[in-house]
Amino acid sequence: MAPLKVLICGGGIAGPALAFWLSKLGHDVTVVERFPSLRASGQQLDLRGPGIPVMKRMGLEDLFRSQSIKEAGMQFVDDHGKQKAFYPVNTSGEGLQSFTTEYEIMRGDLCRMLYNVGKARVKYIFGVHVDSFEQGADSVSVKFSDGKEDQFHLLVGADGQGSRTRRMMLEPNAPDPFHFLNLYIAYFTIPREEGDEYMSTLYNAPGKRFVFTRRHAPDTIQAYLGYCTASDKLDNVKKSDIDEQKKAWAELFADAAWKTPRIIRDMLNDEAANDFYSQEVGQVRLNSWSRGRVVLVGDAAYCPSPATGMGTTSGLTGAYVLAGEIAKYCGCLEFSDGLKDPLFHALSEYERKFRPFMTEVQTLGPGMPNIVAPETQWGISVMHLILWLAALLGIDAVAQWFLREQNSWDLPYYEELAIPTQGRPESAIAKKTR
Repeated sequence: MAPLKVLICGGGIAGPALAFWLSKLGHDVTVVERFPSLRASGQQLDLRGPGIPVMKRMGLEDLFRSQSIKEAGMQFVDDHGKQKAFYPVNTSGEGLQSFTTEYEIMRGDLCRMLYNVGKARVKYIFGVHVDSFEQGADSVSVKFSDGKEDQFHLLVGADGQGSRTRRMMLEPNAPDPFHFLNLYIAYFTIPREEGDEYMSTLYNAPGKRFVFTRRHAPDTIQAYLGYCTASDKLDNVKKSDIDEQKKAWAELFADAAWKTPRIIRDMLNDEAANDFYSQEVGQVRLNSWSRGRVVLVGDAAYCPSPATGMGTTSGLTGAYVLAGEIAKYCGCLEFSDGLKDPLFHALSEYERKFRPFMTEVQTLGPGMPNIVAPETQWGISVMHLILWLAALLGIDAVAQWFLREQNSWDLPYYEELAIPTQGRPESAIAKKTR
């Protein structure tokens, strides 16, 4: 089959990852990103489960490790900062990851990495988005926001949780695929102070609130505020300017203890917090990830939410499976095995093979995410006791209650995507990385 002309909407993680694989196969790939430059920003993320071998199959392990964050683990603290439970990072290379993994990295570093390894073969266009598209029998006609038009064999929506591509792909009266989990999170950066170490720290305040910090740099730390119940106050400001959003969050956490007063002060007053953003946390669930020659990947198709700890892994793995199925079925000039159009078959197989993984990932543990944010001080104390006992006994099932790394799904291996220096991983090794 002749090379495909592919347009990918979204220059975050899933989009450039897919572009890397498809361009490696010789396809003509263009990525459009509505921001004027690469969005190399954002907070800390990690890889788990199949995301780890996928990253290795891309040949990125050494580069990834050189830019990873050496976080010691995760601790839970009380009002006075006293450690109530501690879960160290798992650096053994075996078994499941803990709350902190050995594959922690800043989102911006991963975005730059994926962009750099593919940019020689991929055309990137910044400051532009798809304004509309129309599907034909053999192509998709696209109109861009700058007035230009073009045709592609395949249009990919990798434009995140609020995907414009998804809205245009679905029927006008289709139900909203975003399912709110009654959780809001605000993210921002603040200056580091003495005592802020390379450790993730979670503090719970009564009223279903939590404060979370992580250090990634010599002079700054990441701060997160979480509110785990429906809130008119936050709903009313979600379309307001950043200052109004910050004020609403500050009011919600005005009486919280630990380091919260300092965190709120810096959020309101320090320039480091100019990267502030907040979001409603939820999942994207669709009956189908494609329609004709339009397909979705990453958060646009199956956002699992930060509550699962599997967002980045899902995006990288989904891109790998989609590219693998395209490689498998779109690799010859004639339509083989009686397939009317192998591209449609590849899209169908992508969903058939990857949906079982996402179904498990999106199935939250009982009580999640509310269980991480008790209503009362008594509830917080009980949670701390359970976490302390589990940490003392080395019970990693507690971490898996919160996260969704453990999964019965097996990562496919595609010979067509193999990098020449790599051999086929043995099944025992593949299972170990899961």
